[in-house]
Amino acid sequence: MFTDEEFEKYLKELDNPDLSEFEFFTESTGVKVYRRYNKTSGLYDYKTIGGIDVPVDTCFAVYTDLEYRKKWDSYVKELYQFEEDGKKGVYWRVAFPFPLSNRDYVFVRETREFDLNGKHIYVCLGRSAEFKSKKEKSGVVRVNDFLQSMIFTSDGNGTKAFMHYYDNPRGMIPTWLINWAAKSGIPGFLAKMVIACNSYDKYLASKK
Repeated sequence: MFTDEEFEKYLKELDNPDLSEFEFFTESTGVKVYRRYNKTSGLYDYKTIGGIDVPVDTCFAVYTDLEYRKKWDSYVKELYQFEEDGKKGVYWRVAFPFPLSNRDYVFVRETREFDLNGKHIYVCLGRSAEFKSKKEKSGVVRVNDFLQSMIFTSDGNGTKAFMHYYDNPRGMIPTWLINWAAKSGIPGFLAKMVIACNSYDKYLASKK
């Protein structure tokens, strides 16, 4: 799905993020967000860098646990992994506020772990992909231009994280509204994720 070169590229960004084409956007709870303008779509892609005050193993487990995501993320309406012709994919339907239509995503995701310079690093790469079995649904807008890559390592007690994110939600949504929503949406997602991490042991215990 993803090449060794793609993983190596993101590994380098953890300690030396490439921000040459990005501008500072916002900062919240120790996490800095940078953005880059896309002339074609009128939207931005984002890079976030900062610390999350939870152990890295827990942070990675929560981020990749699709079943748990449905418990703590109220915007998730459907989320599951599937397989088609030996290729694994993820289907994700997201609730948008009224009167906007829900959006859905079909994408591939791959995780790898690395030991580099004395650090154990988790990398999770995801991007849009087409699957014949996942046709567009009536009343739901398909987001077919999506990228989300996350890199985690320990900063001693908590987690040092890097994220690169872009999506084009399509439909009749003004670009200024999408860009405005990102300013609170990205830090908001990270804040909810911290809460989810702190409740993860309790969730796992409830499944036994």
